[in-house]
Amino acid sequence: MRTSTQAEVNLGGVEAGFEEAARHHAALLLTPEMTTLLDRRPGALLEKSHAQADDPYLQKICALARQYQMDVLVGSIAIRVDAQRLANRSFFINAQGRVVAHYDKIHLFDVNLGSGERYQESSRFVAGQEAVLVKGVGYALGLTVCYDLRFPQLYHDLAVAGADILAVPSAFTVPTGQAHWHTLLRARAIETGCFVLAPAQHGQHEDGRTTYGHSLVVNPWGEVIAEKPEGTGVLMAELDLSQVQQARNKLPCLQHTRDYQLKTIEI
Repeated sequence: MRTSTQAEVNLGGVEAGFEEAARHHAALLLTPEMTTLLDRRPGALLEKSHAQADDPYLQKICALARQYQMDVLVGSIAIRVDAQRLANRSFFINAQGRVVAHYDKIHLFDVNLGSGERYQESSRFVAGQEAVLVKGVGYALGLTVCYDLRFPQLYHDLAVAGADILAVPSAFTVPTGQAHWHTLLRARAIETGCFVLAPAQHGQHEDGRTTYGHSLVVNPWGEVIAEKPEGTGVLMAELDLSQVQQARNKLPCLQHTRDYQLKTIEI
């Protein structure tokens, strides 16, 4: 996606995605971080956002899931949690159009990349406190968002809890994407023996930011099996979930995790 400051326009893109995915008989559709709205102007995101129970765009996506009989992971929506703060919240919606789980982004993007590119996500968003695993029909999906990707313990814990697919909906910056995106996604797949699905924002956005794109599907052996480098639209992939156990049989890293103590020696 290339999410704009106009939620109705963005919902039109989501609906087009449903239509295209349905033509390919998709069982699961994922969208990027900040699916319904991207607006960096001071106060704009809070002003345009809603409480979860009242969010009309979430309700519309629920209706689309029901219409197309498709499980959906909404990468995230800015949800108002009080008068001054938001949650960067993922939603898993089943094929009956019901929200069965949500996940609030745990790791907030507070960074200074230099050349005037700074982000302070914690100034607007409240960090999540819970990791979330959704057990769907025939698969188990671990929920994460964007900057979470840099914290491997979260992915390890989701895999140990039973995940065979990990979702990383994102709006990665261009410099960090060029440097780290593919490497980090492949590493998370290799470490956990999971498929990794990473729907991404791409291009020059209406609010002035530019995102890296490169939506990816990575298999449990760390191989990129599908990629959409740029532009908007739907990336399709077929997942053979038997590959999860095959990878873990070859490299049973999850079974070999050990507790240890760290000793520091000063010289």
